[in-house]
Amino acid sequence: MIKPHSTELNSAPIKVKRALLSVSDKTGIIELAKTLATLGVEILSTGGTARTLKDAGIKVTDVSEITGFPECLDGRVKTLHPKVHGGILARTSYEADVNELEKLGVSAIELVVVNLYPFQETVAKSNISLAEALENIDIGGPTMVRASAKNFPHVGILTSPQQYGEFVSEISSNDGFISFETRKKLGIEAFKHTSAYESAIAFYLSGSNNEDLSDQFQVRGIKSQDMRYGENPHQKAAAYGNQEEYIDCFHGKQLSYNNMLDVDAALRLMQEFQDDDPTVAIFKHTVPCGVASSSSLAEAYKRAFATDPVSPFGGIIATNKTADLQFAKAVDEIFSEIIIAPDFDIDAEELLTQKKNRRLIRVKKWPAAVRNEIKISSIFGGFLAQEQDNSSLPVSAAEIVTKRQPTKEELANLAFAWKVVKHVKSNAIVFARDCQTLGIGGGQTSRVDSSEIAVSRAHKYNLTLEGSAIASDAFFPFSDGIEAAAKAGATCVIQPGGSIRDEEVIAKANEFNMAMLFTKMRHFRH
Repeated sequence: MIKPHSTELNSAPIKVKRALLSVSDKTGIIELAKTLATLGVEILSTGGTARTLKDAGIKVTDVSEITGFPECLDGRVKTLHPKVHGGILARTSYEADVNELEKLGVSAIELVVVNLYPFQETVAKSNISLAEALENIDIGGPTMVRASAKNFPHVGILTSPQQYGEFVSEISSNDGFISFETRKKLGIEAFKHTSAYESAIAFYLSGSNNEDLSDQFQVRGIKSQDMRYGENPHQKAAAYGNQEEYIDCFHGKQLSYNNMLDVDAALRLMQEFQDDDPTVAIFKHTVPCGVASSSSLAEAYKRAFATDPVSPFGGIIATNKTADLQFAKAVDEIFSEIIIAPDFDIDAEELLTQKKNRRLIRVKKWPAAVRNEIKISSIFGGFLAQEQDNSSLPVSAAEIVTKRQPTKEELANLAFAWKVVKHVKSNAIVFARDCQTLGIGGGQTSRVDSSEIAVSRAHKYNLTLEGSAIASDAFFPFSDGIEAAAKAGATCVIQPGGSIRDEEVIAKANEFNMAMLFTKMRHFRH
């Protein structure tokens, strides 16, 4: 029924009489067109799509026949014409629009099938020039998609071959009619589609695969998988993006939401050691409970495990070298949820895959390889965005602020502890010696509490702190923390500095003949 006012929304089913098909991805387009033809739909098309359909014996009217204007500028202009967009944008339930279409000689289009030039696939290839990238920026396609989505009360819009099956089922069983609910759903998906497309172009032209902190920030991502649930069974969850670019989970069941968080934490710590001696880190609930380097992965694992022999059960184990049989035998003694390594040799893989509930993950790429990576946290009314803390200051660049210079061995201990403390939740304290964590304390409301936890755990598991280094993710606000560390056995300290009581803290370190380094770089992890 034709309505006299445009403000009266058309929620009735619409019959598809005329459809425009213009797709880059030809998957399923012939089958879709055959269904439309069977239902008596007039099919309009352009360029390669029209040729594909004609070759399949489907009757097609070329858009240039409708517009009276040929494709031009190497195909840059095909559908940008009032006889196309008038047909798409016309509110056919509105009397004035119907009258105007008749006056202009324009016929309505009730279905548009468009997918866009493969811009993201093109720029993902190596050695793509800017000129080639620009030619793969679709103009007519997004314009038709947005026009159709705007006018979803009167037009159906398909943007992906994955939508064809359900759509064909509906119109085939309803004599060519599309419901309002389906049109609205497809319209929403169309706007998501063009939004992601434009965002990808902006990312590319800005010279980075990552969003800068501009006035308008867009979060984009294609769902990679649904999770069974989130942190808890009553929470829905899904993963977005391309995790397979970084990891290959080749054994065990699908990773859960919590697993993904743990793997992310493990990868980010282990990339700090990717070029070091064999190193193993053990995680539980995104927190490292033991880290060690040694001459072999098996020995590194035993030393990391010694930091906290209780927490590793059901935890995450990450390495920086290919997992060998001796390492596999060592980790096989307890149940570990996930084992992560750049690779697994044949014997290690054969042993570790015997437990079906264990996940094995190969590292394809370390996260810090991504420049200017942005971390996002949802908050009330929106979200926060910041650069990921991928910065790292070498110990050689830190300032020695005490009278005593650190020894070569102490510098090595400080460097190791500083790498680890960055990945412990604030307030973070790490005691380490000989490339082994001895006590880790974090996630407390005071630095004193974190220090006490680190010391108590070392004593609990019979690890001496004599000659150890202590690392703090932020400055010591009072000198008592330094005194406690010295009395526990630490001989050297690495911390950002910057407290109003720095002079008191330095004086206390001198009093106990400790060496202290200021990095002037804080590593809070909330």
